[in-house]
Amino acid sequence: MALSDQLTALAARAKAAEDRAAAAKQKTKTDLEQDAKSAHQSAQDHAEALRTKAAASKDQASAGWDKVQRSWNDHVAAARTNFDDRKAAHDLKSAQRSADRATKDAEWSIDYAYSAVEDAESSVLDALLAQMEADELADA
Repeated sequence: MALSDQLTALAARAKAAEDRAAAAKQKTKTDLEQDAKSAHQSAQDHAEALRTKAAASKDQASAGWDKVQRSWNDHVAAARTNFDDRKAAHDLKSAQRSADRATKDAEWSIDYAYSAVEDAESSVLDALLAQMEADELADA
């Protein structure tokens, strides 16, 4: 898949996430819990696919990205464990603190994803420039 097509797919995925988050406000708690469970599974599946891809290529860039992916996965797992633990809280103050922390986690995840999109754009442009330079050298 061309790099520009991958960026298009990324933009479409971000839009789908936005649409699902907006629609979630109208859902029942049970439906929202199922959607969250499905989103967690999808994220885990994608993370596993990335690990497999990085392991298969065994180049320097993939090793670096594998390290980033593992760190992010550790962060997500810890956040989910904390969220699950906080869900058990039954008093209003604990529930509100849990909601506030979950909101902050979501804000940080969005900020991280935004940064990753900007980095993806920069990497795509660098790759296109490197290919252009290689083509110029081949023609010379």
